Amino acid sequence: MERTAPVARGPAPFGPPASEPGLPVLRELADLLAAAAPTAGPEPVGGGHALRYAACAYWALRGLPTDPAHVAASPGAESLLLALLAATGGDVLLSRPCAAWYVPQTRILDRHAYHVPIPAECGGVPDPFALLETVRRVRREGGDPRVLLLSVADDPTGTVAPPELMHEVCEAALEARLLIVSDETYRDAVHDADGPVLLSPAEMLPDDVVVLSDLGASLVPPAWPAGIARFPHTSRGAELHAATLDALSGLRAVLAGPVAATVTHALGEPGAVTARRAAANRLQAVLASALHRTVTANGVLARPPLAGSHLYADLAPLRSALSERGITDSVELEDHLTRRVGAPVPGGHRFGDGPDGLRVRFSTAPLLGSTDEERTATLTAPAPLELPHVEEALRLFGSALAELNGGPR
Repeated sequence: MERTAPVARGPAPFGPPASEPGLPVLRELADLLAAAAPTAGPEPVGGGHALRYAACAYWALRGLPTDPAHVAASPGAESLLLALLAATGGDVLLSRPCAAWYVPQTRILDRHAYHVPIPAECGGVPDPFALLETVRRVRREGGDPRVLLLSVADDPTGTVAPPELMHEVCEAALEARLLIVSDETYRDAVHDADGPVLLSPAEMLPDDVVVLSDLGASLVPPAWPAGIARFPHTSRGAELHAATLDALSGLRAVLAGPVAATVTHALGEPGAVTARRAAANRLQAVLASALHRTVTANGVLARPPLAGSHLYADLAPLRSALSERGITDSVELEDHLTRRVGAPVPGGHRFGDGPDGLRVRFSTAPLLGSTDEERTATLTAPAPLELPHVEEALRLFGSALAELNGGPR
């Protein structure tokens, strides 16, 4: 059983999608935002009528019928999670590793977060047997675990939890009397539309799951923070919804009117938005696979990425060579690789792993290009891996890892 990892040195800009540059803003959304710019007032706390109805339509297409009275929206997933945890009380169970932005919300509320190891096949969810054992230990020691926060399509690992495993995890959470918070930020960022089946815990346990999503991963530009949450259609869900709105009100976490109008439009999934999302997913599949090949070709372990723009790598096989260079933990590894490749390569200590491990999260962001022109070219190229800036970024990753694998300094 482990609580949160030690606080990392320096800033940790490795959270929701807004932490990395995305693709150029879709013209249709930019025009909508500009047209709504004269709107002076913010949305009501939790989102206005039109936005909440649009969120219901969005979830209905994903097999989750929803009532507008059980929807909340805010400027980003962080404020939603903070408000929700304030409403639930108690301690939080997390997978290890987990998204870097989860733990700070528990620290703000002075709650304990307990990390549970992930199974071999994927990240985002804890091993179900380890989850039950952790809950038992925490309760024996006087803790108060109430929430399991998991991710069906995961950052940092870029994996998708198989349905049979999700069933086992949900059954374990139900046995342990835990509210499940399902972070589905990357559910629409799965690389292959005909690939792994994504099962939301809310499909299995509709009365015990709150669904959370940061829309910057696939619907709106990441720099326009917007998040939505779906609460159970029960009396408990209504109480949680009301308490979450109270917390959002206290935080003044309300969407700006122009952003809300744009989000409402995007949630309707018009053709331009869905076409951009499909193109982005195809591109990320190509880039993430190429990055994975580059990483594993240099003796590094990593699960094949299936969603999003990240993969989680374990450099433990290079421990001896790293030690010779004075790199003995993930903090030093992060510092070295970030300097070497000229882009953030956050260490595993950012994601709940102990700093004595040698794990990092790699991102495809440097492969997209450094300007909007390059990113547009990457998105539209029939063979993006042949573009000079993509080739150079992959070469830089490869040479940095080859050096760490015993190559010349």
